[in-house]
Amino acid sequence: MALSDLAVAKDERLLVGFEGAEDATVVTFPPGKALVQTVDFLTPIIDDPFLFGQIAACNSLSDVYAMAATPYTAMNIVCFPDQTFPMSVLQDILRGGLSKIEESGALLVGGHSVRDPELKYGLSVTGIVDPLNIAKNSSLQPGDVLILTKPIGSGILGTAIKGRWDKYTQYEEEIAHWLTKLNNIAAQALTVFNVQACTDITGFGLVGHVLEMAMASHCLVRLSAKDVPLMIDAYELASIGLVSGGSFSNKKHCTSLVEAQDVDPILEDILYDPQTSGGLVLGVVADQAPAVSQWLQDHGELAAIIGTVEAAGQSCTRVLIS
Repeated sequence: MALSDLAVAKDERLLVGFEGAEDATVVTFPPGKALVQTVDFLTPIIDDPFLFGQIAACNSLSDVYAMAATPYTAMNIVCFPDQTFPMSVLQDILRGGLSKIEESGALLVGGHSVRDPELKYGLSVTGIVDPLNIAKNSSLQPGDVLILTKPIGSGILGTAIKGRWDKYTQYEEEIAHWLTKLNNIAAQALTVFNVQACTDITGFGLVGHVLEMAMASHCLVRLSAKDVPLMIDAYELASIGLVSGGSFSNKKHCTSLVEAQDVDPILEDILYDPQTSGGLVLGVVADQAPAVSQWLQDHGELAAIIGTVEAAGQSCTRVLIS
């Protein structure tokens, strides 16, 4: 029933679809490409079901973009409390997700749903990538510059929205603006400039994901806290205690490998804030950083230079925040 009004466009890539109640689909595959596969789903961060569907889809597609890949097919993953919500809620979620799948150029080829007391939605995404041009966590090099393409603070704003805090409708607009924005343009920059190092910022927060890059690359990252862009009122909300438990969990997990030097403790907490559908962090050769930043801005993207990369040396510290 939920799929009855979901208008999925016909596509020549699809050889066998789900119209005949098949349990699997068959698609063509471009020669000379490698396969990228990922899966992610989440609970609602916003009340509007259509926007939630868009946000969850963007969040799932982001892992493909972070590897300089292009989304090719997607499958819905749904946990739905059908005794709590009407079927129209599920239909709106799926329509929201489909709108972003189609915007990405991918093809929806099916999915799976279960009854569950807690609503969850996301995608299993298959992408395609040039096997000679894959962006990875492990490709940072000393001398690289880090560029971030979205502000952080969505976990804090989401906490304020759930608590119906003052200005929560404005925070919903901010969340909707950034979290429904695909990382497709930033991913194009990876290919245009042959950027080898990249990650997307999601549940581990900015510091957590940058730490993963530093560890995988055996480097030291110097992160400039004051240069990290924040969503509206994120600092003010954090200063009165609206920091999610996930932020403290992220900080505890990272503490042995991260050092903060004279950093505002409120700002430090925000750097660990769990993000949903966050931006990409590009590790760019220093000489290319101005050109990459300008290209992103010319294409309507944020491009904030937030740090630099050095050789690790003998210290166990992998991220130094100042």
